[in-house]
Amino acid sequence: MRVTTSLVSPLVCLALLWGSCGGVAAESPQSSRELESSAPLVWDGHNDVPEQLRERRKDVLEGFDFNDSRASGMMTDLPRLRAGNVGAQFWSVYVSADLPEPQAVQATLEQIDVMKRLIARHPAEMQFCTDTACVEKAWKSRKIASLIGMEGGHSIGGSLGVLRQMYSLGARYMTLTHFKNNAWADSATDAPAHDGLTPFGIKVVKEMQRLGMLVDLAHVSEPTMRDVLALGGPPPIVSHSNARAINHHARNVSDDTLKAIGAAGGIVMVNFYPPYVVEAARQWSAARDAEVARAKALNRGDPDAEKAAVAAWDKAKPMPRGSIKDVADHIDHIAKLIGADHVGLGGDLDGVEATVQGMEDVSTYPVLFAELKQRGWTQANLAKLSSGNMLRVMKAAEVYAAAHRTDVPLESPTTF
Repeated sequence: MRVTTSLVSPLVCLALLWGSCGGVAAESPQSSRELESSAPLVWDGHNDVPEQLRERRKDVLEGFDFNDSRASGMMTDLPRLRAGNVGAQFWSVYVSADLPEPQAVQATLEQIDVMKRLIARHPAEMQFCTDTACVEKAWKSRKIASLIGMEGGHSIGGSLGVLRQMYSLGARYMTLTHFKNNAWADSATDAPAHDGLTPFGIKVVKEMQRLGMLVDLAHVSEPTMRDVLALGGPPPIVSHSNARAINHHARNVSDDTLKAIGAAGGIVMVNFYPPYVVEAARQWSAARDAEVARAKALNRGDPDAEKAAVAAWDKAKPMPRGSIKDVADHIDHIAKLIGADHVGLGGDLDGVEATVQGMEDVSTYPVLFAELKQRGWTQANLAKLSSGNMLRVMKAAEVYAAAHRTDVPLESPTTF
């Protein structure tokens, strides 16, 4: 494995405050308590609790208990975050790319608002953060540093002014696209329209860099990734994607682009959604799409029969979910290819309907670290994977922004 074997730095030991600077035992620990005590502190790149609050509760927090969300089927709550040693979380303010852009902007503002209100309800456990100094302070206070990431460039409505205001409200990364292209960047899962970034898209990225907002390459096409990397600047992130060499999903990152991201100092944060992790699940997903189309064609005008046909297929052919070992395979592949300094965790929890077996909620990170320890990962490299790499990349963005503080903001004409 091409991993770094340097000693644990004082900064990394800070990230282990809730665990220890010792190692996970070579054999699997016998209890979850043992796993928790030896696992490093996690900074996860992508969790969709805000989306759940919008879809399930219309952003109404009255009556919502974040100390126990199991009954509602959510993957995240405070006790499970603690059990998983999650010490920092990017909460994703996702809104559908199908929304007209003005509505997407409003919905994003509402998602930021509801997440801030949720954090404020739990001051003893959570701390809203916009920089690494706050993250480190939260760790010292044994609080969960809570940051905001925007999922999809449609959330700025084609406006650099809106981008700047989102930054002012606390957004510290933006995923450039979601499942569809927008007017200035191509998505990985849409027909190419721009061959990467348009001139305005280049302005968006440069303005993000000037502000200190991380450029997130999850969901974007490889030409878009290459255009971003050609601009230079601070390291990019890929907040919740995997290795295409293992699973050929368009959402995953090819080896050539992984190497370019590593050379740029960036980080690829591995997620837990089976169709992105397990090739058999990707194939299953394609077969299910075909079955949905078939059921629709055979039952035109009878939506109940169409729904029943798909349900019967799902029951007969459940999705192959894979396991923690499959997630570890992606982490290993990226680390071997570009080094342990360039891989992280972005579970996509509460943003997907299923995960690999063994990683069903936010409490399960220690089991993943135990698996990696058995594969030969050192505690120093586990600390990099868990939070050290994310801390380094965000610090680099802050340093870049400080150096460009006097730069004039970029401008573009308004569209209406």
